[in-house]
Amino acid sequence: MDRVQLVLLGLPILLFCSDVVTLFAPQPPAAPKPHRHPQAASGAFQPGDSSPDAADSAQLTEAQVDGPGSGTTVELKFCASCSYKGNAMTMKRMLDTSFPGIHVVLENYPPPFPKRALGKMVPFVQVGAIATLMAGDQIFPRFGMVPPPWYYSLRANRFGTMASVWMFGNFAQSLLQSSGAFEVYCNGQLVFSKLSEQRFPSEFELRELIGNRLSDSQIGKNLEKDLVLDDDVESTHDHLSVST
Repeated sequence: MDRVQLVLLGLPILLFCSDVVTLFAPQPPAAPKPHRHPQAASGAFQPGDSSPDAADSAQLTEAQVDGPGSGTTVELKFCASCSYKGNAMTMKRMLDTSFPGIHVVLENYPPPFPKRALGKMVPFVQVGAIATLMAGDQIFPRFGMVPPPWYYSLRANRFGTMASVWMFGNFAQSLLQSSGAFEVYCNGQLVFSKLSEQRFPSEFELRELIGNRLSDSQIGKNLEKDLVLDDDVESTHDHLSVST
């Protein structure tokens, strides 16, 4: 067996071992979500501080924390094996900019269970086909069968056939693992589905859909807080004017 044959034999074995390790490896732990601590930010308005600049800084800080998207969760569920992560990151940045305070979650949308099960069976089919090519002369007689003519045809170009089996198997596995989905949920409600529309949403369309789904009660609370802050600022200015 020359070097070329060793490479053609060792490459599929290496890829198979890599697939098996990836298939049965435990999922990495989810990253912890950041928690906001109710600590006063630097330059924030304190009860004993009567300067107008401090009051304006407090109003700006409160507006950043409780933006129009505060309390709203948007889930972008996409097909990770379809290279849709770039689209999801673009939409996430757009939503973070358009609705300050919104919580955007990126998540993989898996294919249906039958496709997932078939995708996990592909590596075993690949190994079975390669083993048959390598030792078919001993395998067929054990089952009381005579090796068929196509077996000898494939065996004549054994290593080329093995490489073809591995390449087509990997292609089939990638196809079975893809869902082609880009689903958008707002507070648990589906607002856009690529599986239904057969297209991606535009940034303007998604911004409008999420804006229409924002909770009216939350927006009212934010507006009420803004009005209270405006009243506090006006009272501070009036107090300073009277004292001078």
